Amino acid sequence: MIKTILVGLDGSEHARTAGRYALWLGQRLGATVIGLHIVDIVSIEGSFFHDISGSLGFEPYLDFSSKMREVLHERGKALLEEFADKARESGVRFDTVLGMGVVANEVAEHAKTADLVVIGHRGVNEKFSTGLLGGTAESVTRKSPKPVFICTMEFHEITKPLLAYDGSQRAAAAMQSAAEFCATLSLPLAVLTVNKDEAAGRRVLDEAEAYLRPYQLHTTFELQQTGNAPERIANFIKERDYNLLFIGAYGHSRILEMVLGSTTEYVLRNSPCPVFLNR
Repeated sequence: MIKTILVGLDGSEHARTAGRYALWLGQRLGATVIGLHIVDIVSIEGSFFHDISGSLGFEPYLDFSSKMREVLHERGKALLEEFADKARESGVRFDTVLGMGVVANEVAEHAKTADLVVIGHRGVNEKFSTGLLGGTAESVTRKSPKPVFICTMEFHEITKPLLAYDGSQRAAAAMQSAAEFCATLSLPLAVLTVNKDEAAGRRVLDEAEAYLRPYQLHTTFELQQTGNAPERIANFIKERDYNLLFIGAYGHSRILEMVLGSTTEYVLRNSPCPVFLNR
């Protein structure tokens, strides 16, 4: 089960909410929560500034760079201290890490020694992100070797989880996480599959029911035969007010190995609640 939670902190509102979710989970799971802030090396040593300073012979840039580094380090320390204060108030075991590098790469590297990564849906540079999922969040979901919990702007206690299950290997991993999570927190679990073929859909749900039976959870099972899977999953969450979605990184409908998969990517961008993503 989850015993070490890594949470990315960058000062954004989404990251503050991620911190709240991480501490909430830490309390209920008896886990240690590690607050991680990465000083983004791109913001200090971006190629644009190197090109300009080099072409103009702008030597004072070196001093500017060191001062920028110092300022960003101090800001990072302040963010981690704020997190540490909240962790103490929550009575959660915690640690803090201040690093430097390419943010998504560093988060993925630190994730190797964690059981779960918690990040905000958007980050401090959300104005410059494409689409509806922040650039760093998207990179972390692609690179993290461990499950990723992607949270939305607002915090809500988790009371009504949903598992999107299509019978794939990744979905099976998500089902295991959902079962252990709900059993530990004494939560019900709803299982949704989207399949136009009723017989095939029922087989998938029967498979899920058989797997979940030993966990003695309160479970419900739903087959949706209309609409395409990504839109139906996102709309089902809104219609039934679920507040956490478990999903595999991709299912049968994946298009390219290099991307998360059409279903997963759409749901991440459009889910109104946090997403627990298994890779």
